[in-house]
Amino acid sequence: MSSPLGLKRSIGFRDLALFYVVTGLSIRWIATAAAAGPSVLVVWLLALICFFIPLAASVMELSSRYPQEGGIYIWAEQAFGEFSGFITAWTYWMSNVPYFSAVLYFAAASTLFAFGRHGQNLALSAGYFMIFSAGWLAIITLLNIVGLDLGKWLNNVTSMGSILPLAIVIVLGAMSYARFGSALHFTAAAITPHWSMKNAIFWSGVFFAFAGMESGSAMGDEIRNPRRTIPWAILAGGSVMAIGYIAGTAALLVAVPADAMSGPDGLLNGIRALTSHLGMYWLLAPLALLVSLNGVGNAAAFLSSTSRLPFVAGIHNYLPPAFGKIHPRFRTPWVAIAAYGAAGIIMALLGQAGTSVRGAYDMLVGMAGLTTFLPYLFMFGALIRVQSRPMEPGALRIPGGKPVAIALAMLGLASTVVTIVLSIIPADDDPHPIMAVAKIIGFTSVLLGAGVVVFSIARYKQRKLGLRPLRG
Repeated sequence: MSSPLGLKRSIGFRDLALFYVVTGLSIRWIATAAAAGPSVLVVWLLALICFFIPLAASVMELSSRYPQEGGIYIWAEQAFGEFSGFITAWTYWMSNVPYFSAVLYFAAASTLFAFGRHGQNLALSAGYFMIFSAGWLAIITLLNIVGLDLGKWLNNVTSMGSILPLAIVIVLGAMSYARFGSALHFTAAAITPHWSMKNAIFWSGVFFAFAGMESGSAMGDEIRNPRRTIPWAILAGGSVMAIGYIAGTAALLVAVPADAMSGPDGLLNGIRALTSHLGMYWLLAPLALLVSLNGVGNAAAFLSSTSRLPFVAGIHNYLPPAFGKIHPRFRTPWVAIAAYGAAGIIMALLGQAGTSVRGAYDMLVGMAGLTTFLPYLFMFGALIRVQSRPMEPGALRIPGGKPVAIALAMLGLASTVVTIVLSIIPADDDPHPIMAVAKIIGFTSVLLGAGVVVFSIARYKQRKLGLRPLRG
């Protein structure tokens, strides 16, 4: 079955639910959160209420109103116009280019735990991290060009890298608690979040651990019956995500001392301490490989979905027309996928130039920075803007209608604005705080400026040639 654009509808409920698990459940956050102490459980609940529920509700209604290919691009365009739609898509896909390498560096580091001391010899090898990241990006890109019938199975398989490690950690945590008791005391003071600027910055990161639920809608014309499939898949995948984050963090809190989960390899260090404590050290190697799959799955899922945004921009005549081409045999937007994958590979190679492995990872994470949050402003704003518009037959509204939709969107907007403000504030130990702020604002300004230039040039050409964007 084909979509109006000629794309193949390959994604069903199971595929999309597992896709949401892969994009939303980044198990790196489990140890990071647990290392902050028991008060993080309250922060997880606040993040669930103040960000994840508004996000899920917004995606449900907006994808039902506008189920076309492009997702967040189309939502912002329909609500605020062509420029807003393009800038939303531009910042979204640009923030994901360094993200691919960041999560694959994490996956590469996790893989080394499966090979003991021999593996750790590669921990400082720039060549190993570049080959691992570039190689996986090449595989992901090729699979998605061949088609989602094949590419979706990579997402489905790698979702086990989220579900199985967390399930095992939760079981091991329960075993440790039954055998040895809790590693810490859950007092009222311990579980109460204490305000400080450092804590607030960390809390904002916990909130955005729930991001990613919007990405699946970018493949709207490749989902079977999207108006029905997306809401149920969000409910299923979102439930796994919420339970995984909160229960996984609690399991590590009761089983592993916080100082055993410090550092960039905190999750595997925590698992190593837990398995050793229980006399089940043999579990470390398979768990390390599963954790690595989670990183690969994060990259695969976001590349497959986000590459649809430049495809739609090509259709709308804001990027060269080649970006809007569909492969005659595979019925996939192959040029957009290939270009996006190539950009990720280049970033993986250049990100390592002249720096350490840890420095490269920090740089890649930092580059996503502020631009990661900007599209959510447009998305929550779009939900408010379209409330006065009629619903098409078959489209679903948020339960409670307009008042509930606006209230949830305002809550999501507030969470996003606070996160944006906190993301600009430098760390307490930064030796050059003013320079750090200048870098964040400067990089974001350059990126937004580049998007404005690309859009302006495209609009000039459209007017000169008498063209109008082709709506998906």
